Amino acid sequence: MRLHRNLCFAVIDGLTLIFNEGKYADKVIQQLLKRDKRWGSRDRGFVAETTYEIVRWKRLYSEIAEVKEPYSREDLWRVFAVWATLRGIKLPDWKYFESTPSRKIKGRFDELSKIRKYKESIPDWMDELGVKELGEAAWTKEIAALNEQADVILRVNTLKTTKEKLQAELFDLEIETEFIKDYPNALKLKERANVFTSDAFKNGHFEVQDASSQLVAEFLNVEPGMRVVDTCAGAGGKTLHIASLMENKGQIIALDIYANKLNELKRRAKRNGAHNIEPRHIDSTKVIKKLYDKADRVLIDAPCSGLGVLRRNPDAKWKLEPEFLDKIRITQQEILQQYSRIVKPGGQLVYATCSVLPSENQNQVNAFLASEAGADFTFIKDNKVLASKTGFDGFYMARLQRK
Repeated sequence: MRLHRNLCFAVIDGLTLIFNEGKYADKVIQQLLKRDKRWGSRDRGFVAETTYEIVRWKRLYSEIAEVKEPYSREDLWRVFAVWATLRGIKLPDWKYFESTPSRKIKGRFDELSKIRKYKESIPDWMDELGVKELGEAAWTKEIAALNEQADVILRVNTLKTTKEKLQAELFDLEIETEFIKDYPNALKLKERANVFTSDAFKNGHFEVQDASSQLVAEFLNVEPGMRVVDTCAGAGGKTLHIASLMENKGQIIALDIYANKLNELKRRAKRNGAHNIEPRHIDSTKVIKKLYDKADRVLIDAPCSGLGVLRRNPDAKWKLEPEFLDKIRITQQEILQQYSRIVKPGGQLVYATCSVLPSENQNQVNAFLASEAGADFTFIKDNKVLASKTGFDGFYMARLQRK
């Protein structure tokens, strides 16, 4: 591979914003890709993937390069040189790469790869927490899986097409996909491609959604004609899946505390041809109280640490703080206590997170069931989804029934 100066500059500029200014990697990369209209798909792929790679392995590469935050541009070129050397890429004779100790880099990599927190490039506190909650062996496997690049998975919108038709439609665009066993609406891209420019996407034939995330709506056990409340709907990835499972029959009330996310959901629902979704902004407790005892099914896709989706959000490793986890666990229990009251007698509730930590998952469900509000509910079943076992994101979901 030959390195091109303008592409490398884009990567360095992106890393400056992500590491020094705390900007979100996905947003930074979106902006970088608009920088030069002449860039082809390979150029854009290089910028996006190299930036993500260096973000993912920030701690390991910084340790090898012997640099610390805040990073000067010179520091970031040293980190870049580590990335290139470990990939066997010949460094051009630019001033930034003068005196790069290639042999030392490889030796240091071998040395640090024996220590998990460096090998997997994670903060000390996260490594300690993972061991405490999952045990040494399970955490070692899980964090390795969470550092692999995520596949691109599509969820077929069955309101508009079938899996077979969509596969054929994409094949005509030279985008090859494959079915995934036990995931009825999923198609996996054989190679990464920009699917968002396709007519199939513009016409609402699919959404990009990880296979593990697709399990949640299925787990909710909905039927056409029900009244379903998605309490933390966000921009509606799971809401739209629920709409397709309900065949547009019945009512889905999509709640969120962020109005801008619900506006995005409205746009997506229109594109998907999902007509039974009613977004409601939670601007006071009245919105929740009006729904007490009214729903056949309630989904609580709770705010969480997001540790199960590090593969697609590697910068979260550097943004997360232990204090946030303490706060979010309190929020999770408060949401369970309050939103569970929306379930009508005989109805069902699913509590879900994209975390692999028992303290955010089964421990929260057990604490709820042991509480006064939880006395009305019985546990039906749960599903602990580990990236190391499935190859997809880490998730948790539990289904409870109101007596």
